[in-house]
Amino acid sequence: MTTLNQKNKQSEKPPLEYYLNLQYPLTLYPAPEGGYVAQIKDLPGCLTQGETVDETIANINEARELWIETAYEAEDDIPLPSTDDPYRGKRILQVSKSLHSLLAEKAGRENVSVNQYIESLLSRE
Repeated sequence: MTTLNQKNKQSEKPPLEYYLNLQYPLTLYPAPEGGYVAQIKDLPGCLTQGETVDETIANINEARELWIETAYEAEDDIPLPSTDDPYRGKRILQVSKSLHSLLAEKAGRENVSVNQYIESLLSRE
């Protein structure tokens, strides 16, 4: 038999840290006026820009955290990351030729693959 206390515990939402640690897919593209734009489509309105890829990634990570913290405090629903493909962790990111060239150059300086370099950028806090 389930008690009222057990039901309440089952319906409690996860802690804020749970949501902050979720990995949301993001879209990164060059802005027409220069710099870059990034957005997380799963979090409506979570959008930012920056002059460089590094700055834009840092900005979108900050925007994601603020979006989630604000929604959590307001007790709004926080969507889970979309999982369109069955291979979690695999994401296709389409970028311009110039951005790809820039990423490849920076990855070469770090002696890592472009994928490893992008992952390191996305995982920075």
